[in-house]
Amino acid sequence: MTRTITVGLDGSPESRAAAEWAAREAALRGLPLRLLHVWQPVPGPAAEAAVSGAETQAHWSERVPREAAEELRLRHPGVEVTHEQVSGRPHEVLVKAAEDAEVLVLGSRGLGAIGGFLVGSVGLLVVARAERPVVLVRAGGQAADEHEPDRMGISSAATPYRPVLLGLDAGKPHDPVIEFAFAEAARRDTALRVVHGWALPPYYVYGLAAAPEVYHDVERQQAETLTQVLAPWREKFPQVEVVEEAFGGSPSVRLVENSAQASLVVVGRRIRRTPIGAHIGPVAHAVMHHCAAPVAVVAHA
Repeated sequence: MTRTITVGLDGSPESRAAAEWAAREAALRGLPLRLLHVWQPVPGPAAEAAVSGAETQAHWSERVPREAAEELRLRHPGVEVTHEQVSGRPHEVLVKAAEDAEVLVLGSRGLGAIGGFLVGSVGLLVVARAERPVVLVRAGGQAADEHEPDRMGISSAATPYRPVLLGLDAGKPHDPVIEFAFAEAARRDTALRVVHGWALPPYYVYGLAAAPEVYHDVERQQAETLTQVLAPWREKFPQVEVVEEAFGGSPSVRLVENSAQASLVVVGRRIRRTPIGAHIGPVAHAVMHHCAAPVAVVAHA
C-alpha cells in the first residue's frame, strides 16, 4: 500500500495553510496527497434539529475537502490529490489516518503578534498518540514559503530553502528523529542546523566557581558527543551541510529563537503506551506552541 501525505482539513485558514504545506511536501517526496475532513455529528438534542440544518451542515462539510482538492490540483499539477470525508471523533480519526501516512499535517492557530502556535485540544491529542511524524503548520507568510528572501526581501521558489532545524539530545539520540531531519534537509537541498542543549550535572555545579575550567571541559565533551552522534548520518547524507551547536542551556528556548530562520523545526517525542495516556514532553510542547516555522514531531521508541 502506497503511503500518503495526509492533512486534516476543517476549512480554517490554518488548515488551508497546512494543506498547502502538505502539497509541497508531497511534491518533494513524490507521494500522493490525501485531504481528510472529519465530520463529527452533533450529539444529543441538537441531533433532532431540522433535517434542512443537518443537510446544510453535511453539504458544507463535503464542500471543504472537495474545493480544497480542486485548488491544490491547480497549484500543484504534479501531485495526485484525493479527498475524503469521515464521520467520527476528530482526534481518533486522525490518529488512525496517521497509521497509513508518511506524514500527518495539521493546522494550528497563530498567537497574534507574539507569533508561534496555539495548539488546540485535537492537535495535542493527535501529536501525543500518533506514532508517525506529525507536522503542525500555522497560517502566515513563513508557513506559505520556506525559502530565503532575495536581495529585495522577497522569498520565492527561485531562492534557496531556509535550513532545517533539529533539536537533539546527544546523550539520548534516536535514529528516527535524526533521519527525518536529514532527509527533509536533503529534499530541500538545504543545510541542517542541529541544536543540543545540555546542563551541568549537579555535582559539577558547586565546584564551578572555584574551577571554571570544569565548564569548558564539559562544553568540549558535549560538543564531541554531538559530533560523534552525527558522524554516521553525515556519511549517509553527504550532500547535507551540517551546522552543530552544543551549548549549556535550554534547547527549547534556542529552538524557538532560531525558528524564524528555519524552514522546518524537528523534535522527537517518546512513545509511551500507559493507562494514563500519552505524553508529549516539555521540549516538544514548548516548540509546538511557540516556534514561528512549521514543526515536525517525530515519535520514537
